[in-house]
Amino acid sequence: MTAASFAVRGGGTRQLAGTATLLRFALRRDRVLIPVWVAVNALMVLSMPNTLKSLYGTPAERTDLIHQVAANASFRALIGPVFDTSIGALTAWRAGVYAGLLAAVTGLLVVVRHTRDEEESGRQELVASGMVGRRASLTAALLAAGVANAALAVLVTVGLAGQGGAGALALGLGVAAVGMVFATAAAIVAQLTESARLARGLTSAALGAAFVLRAAGDSARDDGSSVLTWLSPLGWLENLRPYAGERWWVLLLCAAAVAVQAVAAYALAGRRDVGMSFLPTRPGPATGRLGTAGALAWRLQRGSVLGWGTAFFVVGVVYGGLTDGVSDLVGDNDNARRIFERMGGRSGLTDAFLASMIGMMGLVAALYVVGSVLRLNGEETSGRAEPVLANAVGRLRWTAGHLVIAFGGTVLIMLLTGAGFVVGHGREAGPILGACLLQLPAIWVVGGLAVLLYGVLPRAATAAWGVAAAVLLIGWVGPALDAPQAVLDLSPFGHLPKLPGGSMEWGPVLVLLALSAALVAAGLAGLRRRDMTT
Repeated sequence: MTAASFAVRGGGTRQLAGTATLLRFALRRDRVLIPVWVAVNALMVLSMPNTLKSLYGTPAERTDLIHQVAANASFRALIGPVFDTSIGALTAWRAGVYAGLLAAVTGLLVVVRHTRDEEESGRQELVASGMVGRRASLTAALLAAGVANAALAVLVTVGLAGQGGAGALALGLGVAAVGMVFATAAAIVAQLTESARLARGLTSAALGAAFVLRAAGDSARDDGSSVLTWLSPLGWLENLRPYAGERWWVLLLCAAAVAVQAVAAYALAGRRDVGMSFLPTRPGPATGRLGTAGALAWRLQRGSVLGWGTAFFVVGVVYGGLTDGVSDLVGDNDNARRIFERMGGRSGLTDAFLASMIGMMGLVAALYVVGSVLRLNGEETSGRAEPVLANAVGRLRWTAGHLVIAFGGTVLIMLLTGAGFVVGHGREAGPILGACLLQLPAIWVVGGLAVLLYGVLPRAATAAWGVAAAVLLIGWVGPALDAPQAVLDLSPFGHLPKLPGGSMEWGPVLVLLALSAALVAAGLAGLRRRDMTT
């Protein structure tokens, strides 16, 4: 049963009336978010062949890599098994799972943004009062996610065609299919919950569970045949085996999951009123004290802070446990050693690996600070900020409550990251925790840009996601592509000392701190002078 069959049951095409207009509107609203996320994902995948050629240029080196990965359960859990020695197969191994993750994140963000977010803000009620079908908004949201994933599939297929057309098509379709699996999952969750934040959180938790299942399965078996691997859509992607005897039938699993979840989402959407949900928010009175703007901000964002912190601690444990095996994996490969040294400094391979992984965690933490700052924009546009500000709470006091959670939350997250590395690696805590905290000035610069955009250009506030994605792309792909230092310096993370192992330089750190403070101050000044959104 498809969306069309639901439309026929509910009154023909009237159920989907206005879908094309809403789709155009959705794509216009996401004209920054979708292209940036798709470009980052595509560039991550397309940068891999040249990098892998420089690292493993001969068949003997690639064969040795396969043996090393097969013997290392931790690296299989992190990336997955390798099925062939070709550059295309290595590209699918190295980038496939993470490309699927990014596609899933893009899909869930787009769907929740154009469904539950719209209902929570009240805009959907206005739209529904016009000549718009009951399921048009949900259809437009899924189609917008489909456009994003289709564009990604085309870019991956065309970009990797030189490695083999069939493998490129398989990887492109597989990544896009994973994105749509989680887009339709988000469509279901958006019907169940009354909060867009909870919908994003629950779908992200499902994505995290899928990654954990795949990791557990791959650590147990080196051929992707574990039952746990097959229970995860990310496991389906690796078992599609691009460039290693493609299993095209695996795509049917993705298609079936998308179809079943889409049917469920349409059925649920037809059985509730606009703004309502099957799992309504628990009514008050709230327990505890909410006497200050900061206490309210903590109540609203505590789930996000604790979720991010727990995830970073777990990832820190995993990366810490991999540290001792990195020497065996790199071996005598000078190119791989140079990449780690460029990302983490020249103080020895172990310290370089730790510094590069801590730097990567800092890059991801920048996504948290952007999301936390933009919670202000969500509270304002939804109208929830208005009753708060109508009382004896000034704009700056209200904003400060959320910014303390946003910027202070990064301190907690990076401390938990360091604790995870210490637990996983068993190294002295001081240098590791210091290296994690050193990422904060760069994270805060990205957060400061988000504050500036929200305060001065609230309609363009979501462009902060593009800034975070660009910083992530530079830090993730730049060193592997041997990008010029001028390009790496565009990211605030490129100016941080490489710790542990390197020498501490306070000059760049103090400059970044001053820059972040100036950006926040400028954003707050703009907020004081502009009208609040109504």
